[in-house]
Amino acid sequence: MAEAEQGARDERGEWQPEVLPVPGELFHWPPRPVGIARYLFAPEGFLWPYNLLVFLLALVSWRWLTPGPQRTAHLQAGWIALLWLRNAGLIALVYGGVHLRLYTARGQGTRFKYTDRWLAQRESRFLFRSQLWDNVFWTVASGCTFWTAYEALTLWAYARGLIPRVEWAAHPVYCAALVPLIVLFRLFHFYWIHRLIHWKPLYGKIHAVHHRNVNVGPWSGLSMHPLEHLVYFSGVLIHWVVPSHPVHAIFNLFHAGLTPVLSHAGFHKFVTGGDRGLMNDQYFHYLHHRYFTVNFGGEAVPLDQWFGTFHDGSPEAHRAMARRERVRVSET
Repeated sequence: MAEAEQGARDERGEWQPEVLPVPGELFHWPPRPVGIARYLFAPEGFLWPYNLLVFLLALVSWRWLTPGPQRTAHLQAGWIALLWLRNAGLIALVYGGVHLRLYTARGQGTRFKYTDRWLAQRESRFLFRSQLWDNVFWTVASGCTFWTAYEALTLWAYARGLIPRVEWAAHPVYCAALVPLIVLFRLFHFYWIHRLIHWKPLYGKIHAVHHRNVNVGPWSGLSMHPLEHLVYFSGVLIHWVVPSHPVHAIFNLFHAGLTPVLSHAGFHKFVTGGDRGLMNDQYFHYLHHRYFTVNFGGEAVPLDQWFGTFHDGSPEAHRAMARRERVRVSET
């Protein structure tokens, strides 16, 4: 289906999909079993392709690219450095690959791009006066380091028997059920830490680094202040309490580390040929970068809807946002 049939671009160069964001089916009340099943298992749904692909990547990495418990039982620079190199390589492959296709080669031009503008250059608000290299620096130097630190500490704790562990062979149903639950927990955790760092005393010192990226690109996703990385990756600490397998913790961190490339790619659809392609559908988070005070989480866990920060891009939602802002200003 052509771009014009799925959305429209206004005179300011902003593109909006024809189908606007809606809260996910999982928390609809009363429950709709057919809708939930379709939401979970349909192609381009909750599980497939992105979440299951990240899990498969975590599984492969656990099996072949992660030191065993004999090594991780001792905190040593050698194996921790190997973890950092593995994670940096994944970042380069995923983030670099998406950027190369969409922004360097401009392989689909501005088709399905939320704005017709490209990344900023020669702007003083970015390190090196470049949005791209600013984003790459924060992603690799800080993001990859905090990701690796949390992973190393968690693998060490598993190896030492300090945190509860379950085996897939003994509890296959439980272990399989944890995979989608980890994604839901990550969205829950992200909403609340995201609201926290939008608190004015923290925003200017911490989260503003990320929000320099009003017009987002793939490398913007993990471009954050180090203190934001500290809280952002802290969701893996749930595995220090809830019984799980190390691959679950690795998946949690992979999901936090790699999926921001999707929410910040800036494109609604990845075109593979003609009108064929893979839906990305990240308009919900794009609106957060455009307006700052809405859409702190994700559609699958509808906390934004419950707490009045949901914005689907419609004129009605925009008017509601403006009313909230007037009330906020009048109360300050």
